[in-house]
Amino acid sequence: MTKVAIIGAGFIGRAWAISFARAGHQVVLWDADGAAAGKAKDYIAGVLPDLEANDLLAGSAPEALLDRISHRADLEATLSGAAHVQENTPEKVEVKREVFARLDALAPEDAVLASSTSALLPSSFTEGLAGRHRCLVVHPINPPYLVPAAEVVPAPWTDAAVVERTRAFLVSAGHAPIVMQRELDGFVMNRLQGALLEEAFRLVADGYATIEDVDIGIRDGLALRWAFMGPFETIDLNAPGGIRDYAARYEGIYKTIFAQVQRRVEWSGPLMDDIEAARRQKLPADKLQERQIWRDRRLMALMAEKRRADAEIGD
Repeated sequence: MTKVAIIGAGFIGRAWAISFARAGHQVVLWDADGAAAGKAKDYIAGVLPDLEANDLLAGSAPEALLDRISHRADLEATLSGAAHVQENTPEKVEVKREVFARLDALAPEDAVLASSTSALLPSSFTEGLAGRHRCLVVHPINPPYLVPAAEVVPAPWTDAAVVERTRAFLVSAGHAPIVMQRELDGFVMNRLQGALLEEAFRLVADGYATIEDVDIGIRDGLALRWAFMGPFETIDLNAPGGIRDYAARYEGIYKTIFAQVQRRVEWSGPLMDDIEAARRQKLPADKLQERQIWRDRRLMALMAEKRRADAEIGD
């Protein structure tokens, strides 16, 4: 059993705790807010019955999984004996620098120090550390206990052995790591998501489609394939001769489109007023949390179905 220290017990930290405890690891939570870690464990206890109902606890009983999660008020005690440290503090570079300086000073010398940041390059907050070779980003797609993909992003000085160790650790915990060769703004996931969002905003701003039309295109169109195939496999199967045949047939269409997307619209002002009004008409603000719970339950059902299909049809 590996000890994992979760630094920051909010939205992301508590989700990582479920993922790592489900893999059989001892998880210790710490948060600068003394009450946050206890609240996180209460939240986790509330999620586990739904996960069990969908057979997403890797054979553990909820009580056994919860027993693997504890919290400490003292940071040094939290880090003592940890093999993997997952940091989840606010997305501010000055905060990350301060936190990682403390982690590097207090964590065991062989512990991996990973940040969950979705926006900051690892080089921006680890450069001056004595142990910078063991620092990297492990960015989850929220919530990580339901979405297996996680980005592993090294700084220029991250030891290759640390990257490989982290990749193997994530795989052993049931994750599907995306291992970047070097750091880049937005990593992989936000660059892909950003390209789609930019076009979604353009289509609405220019009056070609409503936000519901765009959502239908993904939800009831592309996402059905994307739930079990990536874009390269999708196009490899969408032409008789495979991916080269697809490119020969359709590259011209995308060249034409590309020339039309070399501009962006601001995600603010009257456009945002209209988009937000359309969303609030469909989902009132006071129903957001309820819908988030619905989303997670749908994700649980989808993950359960994907596992069944993998076993019966193949992955």
